[in-house]
Formats: sequence, C-alpha cells, structure tokens
Amino acid sequence: MTRTAVATYATLAAHRTKLDRASRSAQVADIVRDGILDGTFRPGTRLSEPDICAALTVSRNTLREAFRTLIEERLVVHELNRGVFVRVPTVEDIAEVYRCRRIVECTALRDQPRIGTDTAPVAATLERADHCAAQEDWTGVGTADVDFHRAVTALGGSRLLDSLMAGVWNELRLIFHVVDDPETFHRPYLHRNHEVFDALSGGSAEAAAGLLADYLGDAEAQLRAAYAAAHG
Repeated sequence: MTRTAVATYATLAAHRTKLDRASRSAQVADIVRDGILDGTFRPGTRLSEPDICAALTVSRNTLREAFRTLIEERLVVHELNRGVFVRVPTVEDIAEVYRCRRIVECTALRDQPRIGTDTAPVAATLERADHCAAQEDWTGVGTADVDFHRAVTALGGSRLLDSLMAGVWNELRLIFHVVDDPETFHRPYLHRNHEVFDALSGGSAEAAAGLLADYLGDAEAQLRAAYAAAHG
C-alpha cells in the first residue's frame, strides 16, 4: 500500500468514536420504530425524551439521533418548543401511499408469470394471517396483511424496488392505526387476499391484478372515511 493510501485510510481513525454512538442510535431507532408500528405509541403521541432516555439508559444526544432517523422515515415529527410526536397521517398521505401501491403491486402481479418468481412466500403470509385470525389477533392480521403485500411486491423480482417500498410499508402500518376496530377493517381483506392469491395461482395474473386494484380502492376509501370520522 502506498504512503498516500496509508495516510488516506488513517484519516478514518478520527471518526472511530462515532461507531458506537451510531450503533446505539440505530438500535434506539429500531426500538422506538417498533413501538410506533405495533401501536404502542399511537399517532399524535408525544414521545417524552426523559422517559425514553431513562427506559433505555441512553443519552439525549443518542435519542435525538434516533429521532432524526425516524423523522426521515416520516414516522415522527418535531414541533418547535413542543417536542417529538408520532406523525398523524393525512388524507393526502393515504392517497399517496395507495397510488404507489396500485402502481407497484398490480404490476408485480401482472409480471409474475413472465418473471417466474416463487409464490410460496405469499402463501406463507396468508397462513400466518389465518393463524392470527383464528386467535382473534387482528393487529397480528394487520401485520401479516402488510407482509402479504410486501411479498406481492417481491414477485416483481427487484431488490431495489423492495428496498424503496420499505418506507411505504412502515407508513401503511402507521395509517392502519387510524382504524379504531382492526377486526372490522382487516377481516374482509384477509378473504380478499386469498382471492387475489387464488387467481394468481390459477394462472390468471391479469384477474389477480384487477382484484387487487379493486381491493386497494375500497381500502383507501375505508381509511379515508375512518380518518374523517377521527379527525373531522
């Protein structure tokens, strides 16, 4: 290695103290994100810095770095002189998420026969959703529903697209918390997920895409109505 290269890499040593701190902030972001997505922290909830720091035994600087990550992910917002709050989705957010989903998921279904991707992961999410429904775990059904649609997107065979959609799935789970009664919302869509999969498995990719397009339109309308009722 040349002397210049050695000097170049040596400059990285000045940043080594950031490694542990960055790791800690990422871990804190993971924990808080999970709490938001599973509904522990509902939309509109103020996230208390002192309480979170005490619970996780981390510094305020570490927590604030974690908050910056979650702000970029559109899961929390910072309000001047008030603090950090779990983001409350808007009607425009719902429309944008569902517009994106129609484009990506319906295309993935139409292209699956040509690409030849394995549908077993999609079937596995349905099995998990059925199990949760049998246990009357409707929040679990909602999580499995998101995983079903994540698996549908994966039928497109694009790792880049899967990565880009990760934020959409997190925002969708946040939007789902607008619904007060998860059973009423998720029960009919579990059946419709099965219909979409059955059509695809039966060789009718275009029909599956059509069923999903109708389904997404109905879900968007239902979420808009729930949002209007909650925030009207």
